[in-house]
Amino acid sequence: MDVQKAFKQGIPLYVMILPGLLYFLIFRYAPMGGILLAFKDFDPFDGVWASPWVGFKHFQTLFMEPDFWRLFSNTLILSALNLFLYFPAPIIVAILLNEARVKWFARTVQTIVYIPHFVSWVVVVGITIVLFASQDGGINKLLAENGYARLELLTHPDYFRGLYVFQTVWKEMGWGAIIFLAALASVDPTLYEAAVMDGAGRWRQMWHITLPALRTIVVLMFILRLGQVMETGFEHIYLMQNSLNLAVSDVFDTYVYRQGVLQGEYSFTTAIGLFKSAVGLLFVMAANKLATKFGEEGVY
Repeated sequence: MDVQKAFKQGIPLYVMILPGLLYFLIFRYAPMGGILLAFKDFDPFDGVWASPWVGFKHFQTLFMEPDFWRLFSNTLILSALNLFLYFPAPIIVAILLNEARVKWFARTVQTIVYIPHFVSWVVVVGITIVLFASQDGGINKLLAENGYARLELLTHPDYFRGLYVFQTVWKEMGWGAIIFLAALASVDPTLYEAAVMDGAGRWRQMWHITLPALRTIVVLMFILRLGQVMETGFEHIYLMQNSLNLAVSDVFDTYVYRQGVLQGEYSFTTAIGLFKSAVGLLFVMAANKLATKFGEEGVY
């Protein structure tokens, strides 16, 4: 009877959870059945079940592909740059906003750094092209008129990675700071008051109160971020990619588009997707084990 009573009392909560649960079942778990394509030679006319089973043939093809190591290294390098340059940016923004004592100023800055998140990558890359196009870019025209050399940011391979990370930081650092600001909002204000009573300055308060309050969420977000180590953002890279920077901009996502969408190699590209997911899972498991070993709360 107690179980039935508890169930009836929880019905409103179950109804609230239902849409999210259906979303994950339909759009996250159901598509996992498509993994089967990685082990078949898929033919649209035969269908998934009637297509012949080929085992690990597509994985062997992937690892023997001449471009595999180039794609793998490009993907890892861009992910590493994002991890070590972009990941700290939202944390720094959250700490600075939390330390701001003039509330209207903090809210204004917070709004300004949030806005780029709502701008699509098409617009971001379009602005970059308008400014830095080799011949018609506004900044390059200005430089040429004043006798300076043009900046080949869009065509020279050496500039691609830096420009990619800069755009990511500019667009997403404000939005990424939300979760860290939420963590800081839960800190007991009396801790800061006690620190002031003990003579601690702003830097000591930040070091002994603010940063420890963020430690758990930073570790958790870092582990989750490692799960996306093979995801570099197809749309962003594809829009920035051209024949001159292909050596450093070609990653698994763009390769999958060419092979899967343009050439119809669905089984082969499904194998690539499964490989990416497996690598991400290994990173998460290793990072989670390392975190729990050092006494931090992991993902599981």
